[in-house]
Amino acid sequence: MDVTDWLLESDPAVRWQVMRDLLDEPDDVVAAERSRVATEGSGARLLSLQTADGYWGGEAYGIDGDRRSVMWTLQSLRRLGVDPAADTTRTAIDRVVEGVRFSEHDGGRPFFDGEVEACVNGGVLAASAYFGVLGDGADRMIGLLLDGQLDDGGWNCEPIEESVRSSFDSTLCVLEGLLAYEAAVGDATDAAVVDARHRGEEYLLERNLYRRRSTGGIVRERYENFIFPPYWVYDVLRSLDHFREASLIDGTEPDPRVGPAVDLLLEHRRDGGTWAAGDPWNGAVFLALDAAPGEPSPWNTLRARRVLRWARPDALDELPSAE
Repeated sequence: MDVTDWLLESDPAVRWQVMRDLLDEPDDVVAAERSRVATEGSGARLLSLQTADGYWGGEAYGIDGDRRSVMWTLQSLRRLGVDPAADTTRTAIDRVVEGVRFSEHDGGRPFFDGEVEACVNGGVLAASAYFGVLGDGADRMIGLLLDGQLDDGGWNCEPIEESVRSSFDSTLCVLEGLLAYEAAVGDATDAAVVDARHRGEEYLLERNLYRRRSTGGIVRERYENFIFPPYWVYDVLRSLDHFREASLIDGTEPDPRVGPAVDLLLEHRRDGGTWAAGDPWNGAVFLALDAAPGEPSPWNTLRARRVLRWARPDALDELPSAE
């Protein structure tokens, strides 16, 4: 089976992104398929699990090791690409606005006002922008993120009293939030936000998205473990997908410094032109959104192929059948 045909047999959340990012289908065709995410498949199942008070799993963020919370459900729905304007989506978001607050330990604020850690605020900002909940809360988070950018260009969830070096994980969480904000507000974006994003991206580019500056070796072996959804965890495919989207928004060509990361991505391509699902990050979930570890992954294959289409289209020559 052709890899694209195989992808089109997947969940509506995969199909509409294949149509948009790999097949360049007309906008109305893409929108029609995207509308199914809120009513069929994984997106509909996640929406249905929200309780009347606005929560998933009874927690705004939840303890580390449990992904059944508002934070991670909204992040998953955003990555699935659920239509923010769909009736069921708007009902869910209105419930979050009205009923969900972070714990007192995390500041006790309404969910879309964020909390204190950069990595969390990056994720909340991304959700705020995607679901159209931009206001004083978003302004507050952006102010904290700009003030908290470290001298090396990145971010760290640890307070500056404990660390002055950036974290790949935290930095990418913030970059995704800033980019989602820019995509939502367009030309109204303050130049300081764009500058902060570019500085953060430079932090990763200087390291080819995975290397230590001191030795050139990989910073953490888990950066080669491509998982979906990624939660707060950094990996090379997630990073490449961000740089692809940033390049499209900025109207720029791929930076040559992503080349080694693309090489690393290609090392993980299977003979049939697919990519395997990674070992999922620890934590209880409502439902698995990807294939079992080691099995052909629609999500990793989709994301890898759209990255290659952007950064190295000649590498898309593939064997004739998917595994």
